[in-house]
Amino acid sequence: MPAPGAAERIRIAWQQRPESDYHFEFWTAFGWTLLTCGFYMFYVVYQLVRRSRDHNLRRIALLEAATTFAWDKAEAAGISNELQPNFRRISAELGVLQRQAGEFRDPIVWTLISIVASTIVHVIVYILLDGDLVTHDRAEGAIEYELSIIYTRLGAPVPQPDPSRLKAKHEYVGRIVATIATCGIYAYWWLNDVMVEGNAHFDHNWHWEDALVASVQQLGV
Repeated sequence: MPAPGAAERIRIAWQQRPESDYHFEFWTAFGWTLLTCGFYMFYVVYQLVRRSRDHNLRRIALLEAATTFAWDKAEAAGISNELQPNFRRISAELGVLQRQAGEFRDPIVWTLISIVASTIVHVIVYILLDGDLVTHDRAEGAIEYELSIIYTRLGAPVPQPDPSRLKAKHEYVGRIVATIATCGIYAYWWLNDVMVEGNAHFDHNWHWEDALVASVQQLGV
């Protein structure tokens, strides 16, 4: 079968959101952790790592397809040369996301490791996921910004990303000290931050993706 076109790949990635962008409810997870004497936390670790990895892969597919679609439309409109600097900047940021996709983030392996040394591994996972989110958000935010310029030039505006959504890295040393000083209790507060910040990131993405799909439909296949 022929490979799907760029517009179809955008639609597919858009529809796959429920499969990758897992929303956490901290108190639900905390309750199940208590009821299962801590065993549910291993599932939480699995889902935290899985959603970070799968969300990045889905966003790469969507942003690459959105870029290809825009390039085809720009060439058809005779303005591709004018927009080349924007496309070059997109290519550089896509490279950041692609390199991130190659990092060691296997959810099954991290879950198995957490069974051996739970609290220590959980802290490591929180640090890795926080750093991943910061890097990922800055790269895709830059791509969204360039695409918003391109699609506006094509006559189907896409809103620019909200710069206030960008978060700073957690204060890892302070949080580790707090976790040790509270005999691990602070780790639950940290877990809540990781969950909530991931959820908020997805919400921002979904709003922008909905506008992108509407713009693609406006431009037509």
